[in-house]
Amino acid sequence: MSRDEHERAVRFRTARRDPKLTVVEGFHALKHALRFGAELVEAVAVDPSSLDAMAAELAPDLAGRLTERVEQVDKQALAELVPLVPHTGVAAIARRPRVDLDAALADPAPAPAVLLEQPRNMGNIGACIRVAAAGGAAALIATGENDPWHPDAVRGAAGLQFALPVAKVEALPQSHRPLLAIDPAGEELTPGLVPPRAILAFGTERHGLSGGVLERAEARIAIPMREGVSSLNLATSVAIVLFFMRLTTNAAGRSPG
Repeated sequence: MSRDEHERAVRFRTARRDPKLTVVEGFHALKHALRFGAELVEAVAVDPSSLDAMAAELAPDLAGRLTERVEQVDKQALAELVPLVPHTGVAAIARRPRVDLDAALADPAPAPAVLLEQPRNMGNIGACIRVAAAGGAAALIATGENDPWHPDAVRGAAGLQFALPVAKVEALPQSHRPLLAIDPAGEELTPGLVPPRAILAFGTERHGLSGGVLERAEARIAIPMREGVSSLNLATSVAIVLFFMRLTTNAAGRSPG
């Protein structure tokens, strides 16, 4: 390994631990990061010219932007930078955007926020962020030890951390939004039951929500399931509630009179 390659590897390893940076791995994660305003510090690719070809097919709005400041490396050099080499052969260091969570929660737009209490799996955290971005959530908040901006979560979210406010907090900040617990003992999810600006709290698949969150919640909402099925994947639960809200709101808006 040359001195330049060693220094680059150190930069990528350091970025994985830096709370102001993250590592973006793969074409789709880079595509979303740039589409939603990410500031790249450094980018490398095995075949930079292939990025433009992929952009022409999959992201024409980014045509010509993906190869800016991209340095060519071989596959072995890329393997020194990321734990799992993406098949699209590209990785980058990006600055995390500043997240004003208070402002996001104060936004009067009728969009719910998602709270993940003590999420365990980075891939699942990323999948929840991907769903929250697609479902138009106002923000995604996570408590516990796992960082929703960790590169593994960024990979799982296909870079969509840059599409909405995503923050790790010690405790849920105060806001005027109602807190609703997604809990099997709650009232079955039906149209109009969930206020559009609610904070939707999801617990772990094994233990559910803590007593503290359940006590603070204004209501408990249950996802209807077949008898004998005791739980759902976390990201699936988030998707069900967000898209149920989105679809029923849209349907109500199309109703005559």
